[in-house]
Amino acid sequence: MNKSQPHPLFKLATELGPLLVFFAANAKFGLFVATAAFMVAIVAAMIASYAVTRHIPLMALVTAVIVIVFGTLTLVLHDETFIKVKPTIIYALFAAVLGGGLLFGRSFIAIMFDQVFNLTPRGWRLLTLRWALFFAAMAVLNEFVWRTQSTDFWVNFKVFGAVPLTMIFAMMQMPLTRRHHLEPATLEASDAREGDVSKN
Repeated sequence: MNKSQPHPLFKLATELGPLLVFFAANAKFGLFVATAAFMVAIVAAMIASYAVTRHIPLMALVTAVIVIVFGTLTLVLHDETFIKVKPTIIYALFAAVLGGGLLFGRSFIAIMFDQVFNLTPRGWRLLTLRWALFFAAMAVLNEFVWRTQSTDFWVNFKVFGAVPLTMIFAMMQMPLTRRHHLEPATLEASDAREGDVSKN
């Protein structure tokens, strides 16, 4: 299905906007107000994304649901542990989905990131494995930071540490995607062969 492609700055705003709201609200009002603001901001970002593209990426949807659930627990129980452990849950879930898919010979990386890659089977496996390991490492890192550092340090890490690390890691995968890229002509030939086989 063809989806509207928003301007890159709009996409960046919907992805980073809620985190910046979270950071600013924590600096001025504290973690509990920041949690409520974060929940509102992430729902607003999803609504804006759907209004422009008529589509919500699966990764963003799963993240928003977990934010709302753990944010609500944080506010209702007045316990900041829930919002701090939320990234761990998200990272661990993504790592489990990608790693579990590989065990069954499936790669869910394109679905997770809402992108279409034209890669060789080996390229798919390598890219999926790398992201699964990255998410697992980020889950461990988040646990270490929130359990050993102050709340303000954790918030700063969440905005100015985890986000840049993810962007840097994504850019580091570009050589792999170029090396295992399949040209459209190759894909069409492969599809044609599969069609001939199915007819026979």
